[in-house]
Parts: sequence; structure tokens; C-alpha cells
Amino acid sequence: MIRLGHRLKFITAAAALFCLTAWPARMAFADGQFSAAQKSEIEQIIKNYMMKNPEIVRDAITELEQREKTAEADAQKKIISNQQGPLYVSNSQEIVGNPNGKVTLIEFFDYNCGYCKRSLPDIANLMKQMPDLRVILKDYPILSEGSIEAAMVAEALHKQFTGDKFWQFHQKLLSSRTPVGRAQALAIAKEMGADMNRLIKDAAAPEIKKGLEDNDRLGRALMLTGTPSFVIGDQTIVGAVGYASLKSKLDNVRKCGKVVCS
Repeated sequence: MIRLGHRLKFITAAAALFCLTAWPARMAFADGQFSAAQKSEIEQIIKNYMMKNPEIVRDAITELEQREKTAEADAQKKIISNQQGPLYVSNSQEIVGNPNGKVTLIEFFDYNCGYCKRSLPDIANLMKQMPDLRVILKDYPILSEGSIEAAMVAEALHKQFTGDKFWQFHQKLLSSRTPVGRAQALAIAKEMGADMNRLIKDAAAPEIKKGLEDNDRLGRALMLTGTPSFVIGDQTIVGAVGYASLKSKLDNVRKCGKVVCS
């Protein structure tokens, strides 16, 4: 069975191809240059040609997919290359590790993501082993309402906790073995000495919701399909790929500015 996405692409490509091949005839039809019988004959010729040469539809689909991939890759490169853009400079993120580090790791995460929890020790180890590593944490709550609630508290806490202090909060919340939401995030913040009245007020501010929406748009623009997702050098990496893989990519970026050195 052809999956829905493929069927839609097939229909789109076939329709586009038909329009291209039939367009001159249709323009002539509109000008009244052909009789009804001639119109019918021309349409039948086009139909017969497509039936006898169905590979042209397949080729059109292949070309369409390639153009889409190229456009997506170009969009990603544009976002990633802009060092002053929202991927690197935003109020909806927290920088941990070395804020002036020569190498940058950006993580899009969800506090209820099991694979993000699995990656947490890898990130901690990277920060320990690489003193020149800057880590940018971006809330990307895509799994549940609780994820959104926890992210809102975390975003608001940026105003009180920064750097190592926020990293401690982040580790505690992400290490939870049970689903987390607003209550769990607030409890950890309170335990760590946050001003709770201020935190609750800040978490309800419109700018917090807007910040998460900005992160969501950014993630979609980068075609991030899940969490954790990382941006290293000139590439995006989706999934818990492990310490060794991340370390190798970061080392290459330090060496040549790219994930893969030629």
C-alpha cells in the first residue's frame, strides 16, 4: 500500500506534470482555436502518453523530493551560519559550561524525554572533559502538557539562576524518573533557594510563552523531528547518539570548523 505522504506527492507531481504538458493546449482551448472533437483528441493523446510512460511521474516525484531536500538543507545552513541569529542569541535559552567557549553544542530538549535523560550524563561528561565547551540549552517541550509547564518554570528561572546554578536545577529536573510538570519544577526551584513569589509571577508572563513558541518555530525551521536534537558546527543531529559521537563531532569543529573534516 502506498503511504499517504507518498500518495500525496504522487498526486501533486502528476497534477503538476499534467498542467505543464497540457498547458499550451488549454491556452489554445481558451482561445477557441480547437473544436470540441479536437480538444477531446488532444486530451486523449496526453493521457495515453502518460499511461505509456508512467516513469515520467516517478521521475517528477524524485525531482520534487530532491528539490525539497535541497531547500530544507539550504534553510538549515542559513539558520546555523547566522551566529547572531536566534539559534545562538535568545532570551529563551541558558548557556552552561564555558560561556566564552571556542566550541558550541546546542541542545533542544524536553524534560519528559527519556532519550534526553539518557544524554544528560554525556553532556555533563563533555563539559567536564572539554573546558572550552559552550552548551546552549533550549527548551523544546513537544511530548506533553507537563513538558510545557516544566519548561515555563525553567524559562522563568533563568532570571534567577544562571550558569552552574541553573545547570544544577536542569540536572535535577531532567533526572526525574517520573513524569514532571509545573509542581515538580517549582519544588526543585524552591529546594534550591529560588524566590518563589517572583518565580510564579515570571512564569505567567506572556514573554515566557512567546519564548517557547519562538523555540518551537526555530526547531521546525531546522526540521528537528524529536528530542534530544543537537546542533554542532554545520549540522543537526537528532537522537541520543552518545558521548563518543558528540565528542568526535565537537573535536572536528574545533579542528576545521565542520563536523566532518576533509
